[in-house]
Amino acid sequence: TKITTLFHIFVSTASLVDAQNALFGMGNPLLDICAVVDKDFLDKYGLKPNDQILAEEKHKEMFEEIVKKFKAEYHAGGATQNSVKVAQWMIQEPHKVATFFGCIGKDKFGKILKEKAEEAHVDAHYYEQSEEPTGTCAACITGDNRSLVANLAAANCYKKEKHLDLEENWKLVEKAQVYYIAGFFLTVSLESILKVAKHASENNKIFCLNLSAPFICEFFKEALMKVMPYVDILFGNETEAAAFARERGFETEDIEEIAKKAQSLPKENKKRQRIVVFTQGKEGTVMTKGDKVETFPVLEINQSKIVDTNGAGDAFVGGFLSQLVQDKTFEQCIRAGHYAANVIIRHAGCTFPEKPDFQ
Repeated sequence: TKITTLFHIFVSTASLVDAQNALFGMGNPLLDICAVVDKDFLDKYGLKPNDQILAEEKHKEMFEEIVKKFKAEYHAGGATQNSVKVAQWMIQEPHKVATFFGCIGKDKFGKILKEKAEEAHVDAHYYEQSEEPTGTCAACITGDNRSLVANLAAANCYKKEKHLDLEENWKLVEKAQVYYIAGFFLTVSLESILKVAKHASENNKIFCLNLSAPFICEFFKEALMKVMPYVDILFGNETEAAAFARERGFETEDIEEIAKKAQSLPKENKKRQRIVVFTQGKEGTVMTKGDKVETFPVLEINQSKIVDTNGAGDAFVGGFLSQLVQDKTFEQCIRAGHYAANVIIRHAGCTFPEKPDFQ
């Protein structure tokens, strides 16, 4: 039996070694500045308690004030980068199953992001430039809510022809089987997203997109709808689903109906039916399956155990992707998503314990 066990271990590791770079993510690498703030702070900068927005001129001082006035913590962030990190954490071995592309500055914050990616065993290939500093995101936490204000800076400078098109980088794209891009990146490089999405579609690989924020559905809907025909799995939360439905004229506020209508939007690769997955915080997660829509309850958690809900959505996607890249069932993907989100909300930022405890 010992020999058989060794043989099984060898075979399973051998099959997983091919899995290096099997998951590809591209997005805005940001350094999160997280702090528990008060209502006055939100009001001063005109922030909603639970929202994601891009920083405007009026928010510039906020980044300094949050550090001076509250106890701020720095965490490597950016939605897509968070998700691929969580996926890699769930998988553990081999390292570098997850690849990440994005743009940073040649500065201290950029150096931190590189170190954090390495610690997380993610194969990060950043496009580094010196015009703009590394992007930051202020996560203003009040109770269960988090208001995110992103100052993209360098993240906004990602260039297809300067990075994605380079032969050694495109080879990593070709190696992948599953692709994930958060909707946030639609504001940066639509042409990069389309190049990756078309590659996935033409090769019958899986391309996943997240609605990411109501403002993406509202102000970047043209870009969003250009990518939609290539989307195999669409993620979002209840607020984003509602904004998407309004913008598309779905004339329903019922989340299951919205999921069905999003599923039936035109699609390029007919070999795969689109799957739509909408999370709803502590309510169940909705997923389309064939002609049905199923709801999966999330894991119970005592309110007092919740440290910070920032990153819960990213973690859900990361857990989901960790199983998807291993060809597990969609039900198993959702279970892993719920597990990862449940772990992340017990920690500050999108951080996690050394090893997962997921079966």
